[in-house]
Amino acid sequence: MRVDTTDTSDTAGFTRAAHPVDADPARARAQGHCHSHAHGPAHPVSAHLRKVIAAVLVPFAAAVAIGLVVLWPNGAPAHTHTGVGFDQQTQSAQVRQVVDTPCTNGPISTATSGVCQRTVVQVTSGRDTGHTFTEIVQPGQLRRYTTGQRVVVAYSPGAPANLRYSVIDVDRTVPMAALAAVFALAVVAVGRLRGVTALVALVISFAVLTLFVLPAILQGANPLLVAVVGASAIMLVALYLCHGVGARTSVAVLGTLCSLLLIGLLGSVFIDWALLTGDTSDETGLVHTLYPGIEIRGLLLAGVIIGSLGVLDDVTVTQVAAVWELKDADPAATWRRLYGAGMRIGRDHIASVVNTLVMAYAGASLPLLLLFSIARSGVATVANSEIVAEEIVRTLVGSIGLVASVPLTTLLAALVVCADRPERAHRRGRRRRA
Repeated sequence: MRVDTTDTSDTAGFTRAAHPVDADPARARAQGHCHSHAHGPAHPVSAHLRKVIAAVLVPFAAAVAIGLVVLWPNGAPAHTHTGVGFDQQTQSAQVRQVVDTPCTNGPISTATSGVCQRTVVQVTSGRDTGHTFTEIVQPGQLRRYTTGQRVVVAYSPGAPANLRYSVIDVDRTVPMAALAAVFALAVVAVGRLRGVTALVALVISFAVLTLFVLPAILQGANPLLVAVVGASAIMLVALYLCHGVGARTSVAVLGTLCSLLLIGLLGSVFIDWALLTGDTSDETGLVHTLYPGIEIRGLLLAGVIIGSLGVLDDVTVTQVAAVWELKDADPAATWRRLYGAGMRIGRDHIASVVNTLVMAYAGASLPLLLLFSIARSGVATVANSEIVAEEIVRTLVGSIGLVASVPLTTLLAALVVCADRPERAHRRGRRRRA
């Protein structure tokens, strides 16, 4: 029996006559939707499909670039209020002497207290370098000082000479720098080149936040628009820098973009429906006092979008990678089979990521949860309060976007990875030449 070697199968180079599964017409038709070849590495995305993806993403990237140019701030504007505490002049200093002394002044008497600390602090930066001052630390204060400890002091030029400097915090430069170095070494040691690109992307992300997002909001630009442009820029830079420019990364970008749009839409609807103002903390109240023109409600929605971006990147990249690996393992798989297998992976991913997101918000709000746990109000009353309802909306809207990103990104990846047909065209060309 003669076997036509020009009609090879798309699975592993076997001929159709030699592969018993190909005898099933339905199977053969299904395999026609997703082709591969054994004569070298597969190229799952055709040139035509790459052009289609570029036609979607290039205008989007151009719009993001235009948005950055139009909304780019000229630095944070000055506010009219002074002396609010957080923006006062600071200098470096060092504790030169610590002496235990009886507490003779202040709200705590010697009968009820133990011992106060009399600290001598020397300024080590600024025009008053070498100047020393004394500060009394009460026993009730949580922070205690040791000789040689570096601290941060506030400088008030308008105060009396003996009150111009006061300790406001400790200097954490060394431990924070050491922790950052350990983190960077761990990322590079495990991720190697990918780890290096991830660190570069992290630096760029912080640069976008500090140089664009925050100053643009302070200048009065719409917080939602700024957040969308800034988050899109971070997404494009981080994904393409870490994972390379290609169809695989582009699918993750599309999945992330669609999920961010869903989060923005749901967040806008439920923030308005629940009548959330966003003014639920001392920080937001201070921002509104210093910059009355800032839309606090838009700031809340911007925080929801930016806060969800990091986890979204992880979900979409993982799902796309899973589909690509499944395709490599089974070149004959149809997009339906790839979607089903990818969703089985995605369901486990959903369970872990949603729990991670909820626990992250719960950990950040742990002091607040402790206060409500000792309150006499019921759970429904507590959940109805704005300060808790804001966190609930933030968590659930972000979680819905994460959940939706799994089937959406998996479907896009399955369709793209199975849309390539260059090998079929190559076989037709060989048949015509024969």
